[in-house]
Amino acid sequence: MKTADFDFHLPEELIAVRPMQERTNSRLLVIQRNGSIEHKTFADLPSYINKGDMLIMNNTRVFPARLSGLSKKGKSIDVLLVKRLDERSWEVISKGKYTGSLKISDELSMELRSGTYALFTYSGNFMELVWKYGKMPLPPYIKRPADSSDKATYQTVFAREEGSIAAPTAGLHFSKSLLEMIRAKGILTRELTLHVGVGTFKPIRTDDLDHHVMDEEYFDINKDILAEIASTKASGGRVVSVGTTTTRAIEGYLSGSCRVTSVNGRVTGSTDIFIYPGYHFRAVESLVTNFHLPRSTPLMLVSALCGYDKLMNAYTEAVALGYRFLSYGDAMLIL
Repeated sequence: MKTADFDFHLPEELIAVRPMQERTNSRLLVIQRNGSIEHKTFADLPSYINKGDMLIMNNTRVFPARLSGLSKKGKSIDVLLVKRLDERSWEVISKGKYTGSLKISDELSMELRSGTYALFTYSGNFMELVWKYGKMPLPPYIKRPADSSDKATYQTVFAREEGSIAAPTAGLHFSKSLLEMIRAKGILTRELTLHVGVGTFKPIRTDDLDHHVMDEEYFDINKDILAEIASTKASGGRVVSVGTTTTRAIEGYLSGSCRVTSVNGRVTGSTDIFIYPGYHFRAVESLVTNFHLPRSTPLMLVSALCGYDKLMNAYTEAVALGYRFLSYGDAMLIL
């Protein structure tokens, strides 16, 4: 398939810039196997998952990775922390190719090189300073500055393992009470970790999907979960994945599209799996997801599971009915 096949018109007014006040009040578009569509709210999700099914979530925790510093000439420069290289240095993203020192606070400063590498000088605990002075890395399509409320709302209620520069947004719709309701039905809930990096949002610059290469992202999966996936499927239950990042972690490992660095009760490594139509899913049968950008890799993953025609029909209906799109937007359930 071609990248252009996944283009569609997304009105700017449908891009959600703030979350719902109550997480479970988001709308939920449900796509049945036969392609029929239902319009619900996220609070209705438990009625679509059965006893014996398995719900898997990504427990990565977003950190406030966007820092602003002042140059010696007083110019403010924003830097996004991408990957920690050692105790003091990070791979970063910054507009332009600035090289020089930046002061963030009396406790924290950096030496930026070509806008891509930062060497930090600080007193105290580095991550505590990041949480003190950093801002949540809202995606650029949310056209407002991040504020203090985003440190809570741009985070799932089950976030535990710090390391993401973007939220696993399908998980943002869950509340603790909704998860308790799901577990009370006899549904197995499990967590894994995939730290969301720039690869998830990297634009596709090739016409042919076969030529696109994803960046690697770190994952960590308890080996017991892999056994429970097999047991669930063998007993007739469904594996329901919360989000494209959870799906990439599971399928990346089970398909061998990964680099495993440690196996000791847990499987740890990184995956560069790119899932698009034609991919054979090893575990995931149903998916909870948000509405994605045109021409994006998450949209292609959803299409691989749902079917291209069914998905594009659902998106057309979602646009017509004013669904809220992207990170703080509404949700979709593919059965």
